Amino acid sequence: MTVKQPLPTVQVDQIDPFLLLHHFGPAKVEAGTDPLALGAHPHRGFEPVTFLYSGGIRHRDSRGNEGILSGGDVQWMTAGLGIIHSEQASKSFLETGGTIEGIQLWVNLPKKDKMVQPRYQDIKAAEMPVIVENKVNLTVVAGEFRGKRGPAMTYSPILAIKADFQAGSETFVEIPAGYNALAYILSGEIEVSTGFQYTGETLLHFNNDGDGFQLKANAESHVLILAGEPINEPVASWGPYVMNTQTEIMEAMRDYQMGKMGVYVD
Repeated sequence: MTVKQPLPTVQVDQIDPFLLLHHFGPAKVEAGTDPLALGAHPHRGFEPVTFLYSGGIRHRDSRGNEGILSGGDVQWMTAGLGIIHSEQASKSFLETGGTIEGIQLWVNLPKKDKMVQPRYQDIKAAEMPVIVENKVNLTVVAGEFRGKRGPAMTYSPILAIKADFQAGSETFVEIPAGYNALAYILSGEIEVSTGFQYTGETLLHFNNDGDGFQLKANAESHVLILAGEPINEPVASWGPYVMNTQTEIMEAMRDYQMGKMGVYVD
């Protein structure tokens, strides 16, 4: 399955507090085929988040959590001091096959929270408030937007919105002062206030020098809007670990090898 990586790139290492954004699919999958098959692996020091747009995913981890995601659901996991988890196609998706598409996002944790106890949030589509305006649906996943609060709990101020546009629709996205902001276009064509037009599989990184940005859809479009208060701390990373120093990375590797991140049982 093809995975696009708009963040990080050679030009942009991170958009603090967002460290990584992967777009997998859309991929047509035959019944009996697992397009993910991500076996048990560790994480420490950040929050891996999955926005599933279509398909089915089964999550299991070393804390005994299990979640089944369907299209529209979100999985917000806090790795904290360490967790081992797997992500595979759900049983129902394996039986029927179909199209799978989603976003995996890595959100950094402040130094003071990097060793918190792990947490797993299985957020169903029906739990997220939707703001409906002229031909635009704005689903609030995290943070507060126009009086609606998303159900995801975060350790630093985050705004996460799934925006679905019909052709010809537009909206102004208000962003709190000082937040870093981006918009990832999964599909369609989006025009910004400067008149520039961008097609699907494009990440837009905005300057945090205003109160928001205008998005207009020239075709049916799906956009993930993210904004967050910068953490402004050193970042040291290696594979599945994100800490503040290389010494802490070595400690994470040692703790995993010693079984201190728990025991994964499938």
